[in-house]
Amino acid sequence: MITAKELTKRFDDITALDSISAEIKEGEVFGLIGTNGAGKSTFLRCAAGIYKPDGGSISIDGEEIFENPMAKRKCFFISDEQYFFPNSNPLEMGAYYKGIYENFDMDRYKKLLSDFGLSEKRKINTFSKGMKKQVSVLLGVCAGTEYIFCDETFDGLDPVMRQAVKSLFAADMDSRRLTPVIASHNLRELEDICDHVGLLHRGGILLSRDIIDLKLNIHKVQFVLKNDGDEESLSSMDVIKKEKRGRLLTLTVRGGEEEIRRRMEALDTVFYELIPLSLEEIFISETEVVGYDVKKIIFGE
Repeated sequence: MITAKELTKRFDDITALDSISAEIKEGEVFGLIGTNGAGKSTFLRCAAGIYKPDGGSISIDGEEIFENPMAKRKCFFISDEQYFFPNSNPLEMGAYYKGIYENFDMDRYKKLLSDFGLSEKRKINTFSKGMKKQVSVLLGVCAGTEYIFCDETFDGLDPVMRQAVKSLFAADMDSRRLTPVIASHNLRELEDICDHVGLLHRGGILLSRDIIDLKLNIHKVQFVLKNDGDEESLSSMDVIKKEKRGRLLTLTVRGGEEEIRRRMEALDTVFYELIPLSLEEIFISETEVVGYDVKKIIFGE
């Protein structure tokens, strides 16, 4: 488990992380969402032991990570900006990381390079941005670490490669309980892979929830009342958002599905239907309640 307690990191007069407390459980995918400058990269670098916290702490399995080589061997950090030794090829980089990570699986690495269509001996500096990202991911997966930190890893990958990388993560989670922590500015990229999502804004975590809990406890319902005057009866429901177009009412409601259906069936409606909410819609609803517009925070709208 990764545990951050009142984690703070400053750069001169800029507070990149402001007293963040969070727990990342083993064997789950944790998605860290936020705009550029929100503190995502700083959090990952603190978690990987690259940056020393200015306040609070961050630990892996109970051990503080900074200047702790044994703890650092449990994690692999994939930076947004790829770095490889000058004029090196994928095979040489694999040999380098094998010298650091004792569980590095060279046979698997070579096979995955072939599966991804990446030449073992071609100089990496001739690769495209997406190909360099693929090499980094394969190095990370084959390092055999318990945790893998990914900073904008899907940025620059085409849709096919994104799914291939997600499949790799899923397979290792199943076989050895790998814990990926993925930072991204794009919520849509993470919806189909994350177990838990945290929204980072201005150095603090604005919202942190399990995906299942989010989806089970908030719903959208559309309906038409036989008598428009019956709208007052909706006050018994925990309504987050209400829209009306003509006689059609659309509510975003907090509560379980059975509870909402029971309340709807007690109303005098022409019809009603529950509509699945996307993770994006859930985040928009949750953050608007606390006074933020997530569309502006994440999508720059």
